[in-house]
Amino acid sequence: MVPQGIRFQTEDGLALEGEIRTPDGEARGVAVICHAHPQFGGSKDHPLLWAIRIELAHRQFVVLTFNFRGIMGSEGEYGGGIQELADVRAAIGRAREGMNGPTFLVGWSFGAHVALREAIDDERVAALALVGMPLLDTDLPPLPGSDRLGAYHRPVLLLAGDADQYCPEMELTSLAEKLGDATVEVVPGTDHYFPKRERVAGRIVAEFAVHAIEAE
Repeated sequence: MVPQGIRFQTEDGLALEGEIRTPDGEARGVAVICHAHPQFGGSKDHPLLWAIRIELAHRQFVVLTFNFRGIMGSEGEYGGGIQELADVRAAIGRAREGMNGPTFLVGWSFGAHVALREAIDDERVAALALVGMPLLDTDLPPLPGSDRLGAYHRPVLLLAGDADQYCPEMELTSLAEKLGDATVEVVPGTDHYFPKRERVAGRIVAEFAVHAIEAE
């Protein structure tokens, strides 16, 4: 379960940096984790994402974390949440190399927004966890319309803290009602960054992943 640094290419020719963890023994599936906003300090190296990665690895997932284009050792520049779709597609492809099991996609904040828009059109994604989904005014592209969200019937976890300043519970519940198969989890006593509650969030995401994958 020792992490391995990797590099992989996007369809538009950029080399992205990442890290992959392969479990001891047979893998249950593949998990790809997408980080927060690149222009506000987001990267794969955040305590919340570490906690999610550790919990998924303990449950026998191959886990790939990566930096979006323009972050640290990843080539390119910020793509407004549009070009980053290609980054997620490439990360899924790299994680699935030599692995035929189901793919679980996780995104936090900006990463959640991009992950949902990619998953809508990516049949490789068997289930999805969106943590701190930014649902107030953002500089990101619009989410798919209600018809497309309603037609998406793969399992989706919508997770937020009860004091999340970017993902109020009312808006989160409204999004859940538009999706075909959504579960809402609200962690009390924390906000968008889950300070000191990272392990709680990690366990919720990982337990959902196991249930969603086994239900396939």
